[in-house]
Amino acid sequence: MKQHKPRFYEEYLDVLYQRKQAKWQWLQDPSQSSVDNINNARHEDDRHFKKKKKKEYMKVRIQELENNNKIKNIRDLCRSISDFKKGYQPRTDIVKDEKGDLVAESHSILARWKNHFLQLLNVHGDNDVRQTQIHTTEPLVPEPSAFEVYLSIEKLKSHK
Repeated sequence: MKQHKPRFYEEYLDVLYQRKQAKWQWLQDPSQSSVDNINNARHEDDRHFKKKKKKEYMKVRIQELENNNKIKNIRDLCRSISDFKKGYQPRTDIVKDEKGDLVAESHSILARWKNHFLQLLNVHGDNDVRQTQIHTTEPLVPEPSAFEVYLSIEKLKSHK
């Protein structure tokens, strides 16, 4: 369960104070120099917060890796290491059309998926399907008992 961490820290007071002073200066004198001053203060403020947030995120991730290693939770350890190695990977919305060309527009992508599933799901050959159907009064394989199902589940590896 994730715990919510406080967003305000004592070390941010100086950065926030400088931003507040720039805003007061702008309110008293709305000239171009005060606008530039407040924009610089905002930029510095955002950069400071992003840098601090990234450091804290990395500390938490490393701590999770260490904890998984200590408690011998290999599955989560390997998953976290692979996520850590891959980093951020943006999602791409590109699909190949029937000719093999790449399509990036959302309407073209939707049309391509529509055509794909229409071809996939619409079966043109009802005669072939009727010939392959087998009609019997009894099932070909008897249904497994509850005990057989239980034994099969016990034989599975964990998380399968």
